[in-house]
Amino acid sequence: MLVQSIRDYAIFMLDPRGRIVSWNAGAQRIKGYTAEEIIGTHFSVFYPPEDVAAGKPPMELEAAAADGRWEEEGWRVRKDGTRFWASVVITALFDERGDLRGFGKVTRDLTERRSMARALDERGLLLTHLVQAQERERRRIASDVHDDTIQSMVAVGMRLRALGERLPAEYAAAIAPLDDVVESAVDRLRDLAFRLRPPGDGLAEGLAAYLEREMAGTAYELVLDLDGEPPPEAAITVFRICQEALTNVRKHAGANTVIVRLASLDGGIHVRVRDDGTGLANRESRDGHFGLMEMRERAETAGGWWDIRGTPGEGTTVEFWVPAVSRAASGPGELGLTGTVPS
Repeated sequence: MLVQSIRDYAIFMLDPRGRIVSWNAGAQRIKGYTAEEIIGTHFSVFYPPEDVAAGKPPMELEAAAADGRWEEEGWRVRKDGTRFWASVVITALFDERGDLRGFGKVTRDLTERRSMARALDERGLLLTHLVQAQERERRRIASDVHDDTIQSMVAVGMRLRALGERLPAEYAAAIAPLDDVVESAVDRLRDLAFRLRPPGDGLAEGLAAYLEREMAGTAYELVLDLDGEPPPEAAITVFRICQEALTNVRKHAGANTVIVRLASLDGGIHVRVRDDGTGLANRESRDGHFGLMEMRERAETAGGWWDIRGTPGEGTTVEFWVPAVSRAASGPGELGLTGTVPS
């Protein structure tokens, strides 16, 4: 009764091959499965795909059997696909003859505690300064492009048109295509300036404005379930990852619909960007992985996780989570996506 009623820890048994044979209330609360759903399933279902591919679950059982126990902290996966930071202990269970009868497994969700700890450590403060410096440089470049380069290009276009009006027809015809090239370049520069500086006041407004501008011709939906405006460094990290994901959708997916969902989860922000386009294999072959690498690096540098999945012809889902803990070193409004932190 004691083990079954504990809710703060997932406590369950595995058989010698790693299949689940018992399940307590804490396991259901933390991982999301009922006993009927999970008993008999191999425990590797709780591990991220990259850990399963690397053979981590059976390695942990082998280590526990050899040394008596295995202990670590790392990402684990809930029933709904979201990840949480877990403290895990696996204990080998032997009978009186020394034969292995199975394993006892105890898991605790440490996601919120990890988020709070990161808010106090030096790396977190350095990350805040780095994000601030990056955004200041983006704003400076956007300002230079808008106030200098674009204005110069517009002046060139005006002079070309004026010149074409004074030239004989046979020469004026050669000027017109040049004017078109200049106008196209101005449009691209304006788009660059827009992407460098996030629009709107706050994360939700910024994403809404970006979707309205960039998803022309594609049906989109922005679903928000946030407790409040996140801290500036978290808001800009979420915005930049969403920006890259939506740019990939616009350029490569051929999608009719895209849905962006943001929710407060485990002291952070959980995001899913789902499209109904060509799928993951086509996307990877066309962007050379650079956009995917940038999204992953942003999320992991912030102390979170990032994942992508999809089937050719059935669309792609980009999913990530980043902590949203306010850091004293960051001032309001410094990153371009301003707002108040929820109490």
